[in-house]
Formats: sequence, structure tokens, C-alpha cells
Amino acid sequence: METRRDVFQAIADPTRRAILNLISENPRNLNAIAENFDVTRQAISLHIKILNECGLIEINAIGRERYCKAHLENLSEVSMWVEQYRKHWEAKLDSLENYLVKLKKQKNATRRK
Repeated sequence: METRRDVFQAIADPTRRAILNLISENPRNLNAIAENFDVTRQAISLHIKILNECGLIEINAIGRERYCKAHLENLSEVSMWVEQYRKHWEAKLDSLENYLVKLKKQKNATRRK
């Protein structure tokens, strides 16, 4: 049984992240994408397939060309996952800041004595 790929698998690979970045502003055909990488067109096609299966790109045939368009809104799952950890680390850093302020006050009070 084949498992469905998710966006985390898609962005785990630096080439796929680079492809998303490349097509984020303008759709491009497969050849235009492949020109930017030092791998075979077959390897790029596999990356494109994975991105498509994850819903991060859409492939449209126009004549004989296949154009890839990014669907970056589908990265919201990643954003939500990261957000929970951002809140955690902000709380930790706030706690550290409060501790450092307390230490500085203690050090200043000791100097005044």
C-alpha cells in the first residue's frame, strides 16, 4: 500500500525547496526548472512529482509543455507546526531574559554595598 506524501517530506529536500522558490513567483515549464539544477531532467521530474503529490505545485499542460505553478498556501501545515515551537522558545527566552535582568540587579546591588 502506497502512503500519501506530506508537505514535510516535500520540503525536507533542498532541491525541492529550491524548485518551490524558483516557481513561487512565476510558473515555469519543466525544462526551465531543470536548467537551474546540476542534476538530470529525470531527477527534476521526480522532485516535481513529489511536490505535486503533496499539493505544493500544480502541473498544467499547455500544448506539449508542462508548466508548474506553486501552491504555497499549502505550506500552512508547516507554518502551524513551527508556530507551536516558536511560542515555546519565546517563552523560554523571555524567562531567560527575566533571569538575566534579576542577576544584573543583584550584581548592581552588591556593587553599591
